[in-house]
Amino acid sequence: MAAARILSGIIYVALACSAGMPGSDLLRIARAEIGVREKSGRNDGKRVEQYLHCVGLNRGEPYCAAFVSFCFKQAGHAAPRTGWSPDLFPSKTLVKQPVPGNVFGVYFPELKRIAHCGLVSGLHTDWVMTIEGNTNASGGRDGEGVYARRRHKRTIRCYADWLP
Repeated sequence: MAAARILSGIIYVALACSAGMPGSDLLRIARAEIGVREKSGRNDGKRVEQYLHCVGLNRGEPYCAAFVSFCFKQAGHAAPRTGWSPDLFPSKTLVKQPVPGNVFGVYFPELKRIAHCGLVSGLHTDWVMTIEGNTNASGGRDGEGVYARRRHKRTIRCYADWLP
């Protein structure tokens, strides 16, 4: 019981201290999207289509990168704006050590490219806490909504810092 109180206190302090950190508005916006689901399982639905519209894509298109761009736009950032996940990782934005607010990319060998992305929301040992669109509870790249996930660092190919 005491350990649970201590852990709760640590989490509270961490969240309170991060409120003014770079990326805190971005992550607040992304967290509010957790639970959005597609209407028919075909990359559609009112909110999903808002993500897609943010980058000029139509209903039915994959939207993981559009979700990231939507969150940045809602947080008042001019960039990124793309629906193509590989475009989120130009060399000038790449970082080796992720921090909350960075964009992560997952490489798919069969496609020979980054084919899924999302936002880093936290770090814990070898794990990266994420918020991502067009995924599912098992972490697929063609899912049915926006989820908070936990990914092992080994599964992530790269990180990009788009924050000013």
